[in-house]
Amino acid sequence: MADCVQCGAFTKFNGGLCLKCYKNGQVAVAVENEESDVDEADYIIGGLSERDKRYRYNMIKGRIAETLIQELFLSLGYNVFRYGMENTIPGIMDLLKNVRSDVAQDIRRMPDFVIQNPKDNKVYFIEVKFRASGEFKKKDLPKDYPYQNAYIILVSKSHIKCITVDELNEGKEITPKSKNWLGRREEFGLDKEVIIDFCKFAVQFFQGV
Repeated sequence: MADCVQCGAFTKFNGGLCLKCYKNGQVAVAVENEESDVDEADYIIGGLSERDKRYRYNMIKGRIAETLIQELFLSLGYNVFRYGMENTIPGIMDLLKNVRSDVAQDIRRMPDFVIQNPKDNKVYFIEVKFRASGEFKKKDLPKDYPYQNAYIILVSKSHIKCITVDELNEGKEITPKSKNWLGRREEFGLDKEVIIDFCKFAVQFFQGV
């Protein structure tokens, strides 16, 4: 069922307005006015607001990075289970956008994946991040991050690197010059050539970011 983008009431078309909102003219229309001091970016002109546009854009980048890592581990024979909040509780991400509570924070912090190595049946929490800068430090973790045994896999425009939460707590970090490549994690036993192939995918997907 389609909902009104303004009030949430029933409407005939996805992304449209209900009859009441349409009549009330609640969508702002940017009008050229030399005397106006209101920034045009404050208006919604039949599309996403700038804030919502940034939110969706960053979400898409994160989803691409997650898919890269998911497919990487699947191609290497791992069992991969989506574990993050949107997968465990579908639809929860939008509901929690402006919610500030301990429970909401714990839900947001859920790692993206649980992966299992079929050779030894060991399982790992995996949190995937994209950073165009190629950097990830302890300050980038949420405060009081509860998954101390999780692995952070960082996808950048040219590299895929990995660090544990414990290592971040020890003061280690991922930088463009650091040597903490994903292929060097002995516990995973990954094929470095496969990782190189996926690094090339990352370059293709993120070169314009």
